[in-house]
Amino acid sequence: MRVFNFSAGPAVLPEEVLQQVREELVDWRGAGMSVMEMSHRGKRFVSIAEAAEADLRELLDIPAHYKVLFLQGGATGQFAAVPLNLAAPGATVDYVNTGAWSKKAIAEARRYARVHVAADAGAPYTTIPPTETWQCSADAAYLHYTPNETIGGVEFHFVPEVAAPLVADMSSTILSRPLDVSKFGLIYAGAQKNIGPAGLTLVIVREDLLGRARPETPTVLDYAAMAKDGSMLNTPPTFAWYVAGLVFQWLKRQGGLAAMAERNRAKAQLLYEAIDASGFYSNPVDPAHRSWMNVPFTLAKPELDKQFCEEARAAGLVTLEGHRSVGGMRASLYNAMPLEGVQALVAFMKEFERKHG
Repeated sequence: MRVFNFSAGPAVLPEEVLQQVREELVDWRGAGMSVMEMSHRGKRFVSIAEAAEADLRELLDIPAHYKVLFLQGGATGQFAAVPLNLAAPGATVDYVNTGAWSKKAIAEARRYARVHVAADAGAPYTTIPPTETWQCSADAAYLHYTPNETIGGVEFHFVPEVAAPLVADMSSTILSRPLDVSKFGLIYAGAQKNIGPAGLTLVIVREDLLGRARPETPTVLDYAAMAKDGSMLNTPPTFAWYVAGLVFQWLKRQGGLAAMAERNRAKAQLLYEAIDASGFYSNPVDPAHRSWMNVPFTLAKPELDKQFCEEARAAGLVTLEGHRSVGGMRASLYNAMPLEGVQALVAFMKEFERKHG
């Protein structure tokens, strides 16, 4: 029985990539050792790292005046790194609050800067405040937003236009479609959704924003220091970096991000149409701001939640439980989730409704 993993992260990886990792695990291309055993400063790993960055730059069409950093600490580490690098002591920073991850970023930033919430969607955080209602600070060091709320399933389908440098936590959406990097001052993303294994954090930062870190900023969080040393100031997460590189190559073989966008749009549309056509399932998010990547849904009979998950697992559909903070169900449809997985889920949902609706 084929298993489809709908986990929000760590998430499904392309099977082709996993097969290649297995083939190269013990002996990477005749090196006599695994990538996990290589010196990060040796020629072999440096070639892996350079190829990964080149492929990522090609996929995202990253301008030359942006640095690409392969770091650690997850997006949560970047919640602190962003204000430490971009905001002088006492500076004002703008944040847009659209849900759980926005709130976490705001709470961390308040330890280092004067946070002004330029817009707040308000409970239950199922929509995005119209940009014309945003109250941005005239002197903000940057404006931070979360393009996709992984827990709530709320997504921006546009890039906000603001005067301050735009900072985005793209952990759940990066590489899922084409992106104009030039509209951003800084993009960061945890790897464990569309990039690769947990442990790697990607940062794309415009060069003019480097060199602003406060003196007390830990060196491993200092973008300029990490850029100067090619993300190897300390030992990087080499194996995760290697797997990410294989994912970038896989994406290129799939036709790049334009092709992935069409696939991802089709997968999300199929699932949302099934939910909307049902009297048994519902999605709480404003249809204009529904996520392509994370689709939460609830059952008309919440007492059936446990049974739904148990029967789904028996059918090879796993990790559909909603986040513990909101309950219900959640299907994450990242790049590596094939259309067949969504088709299998929709078929299961229809049969479950027939039996229990």
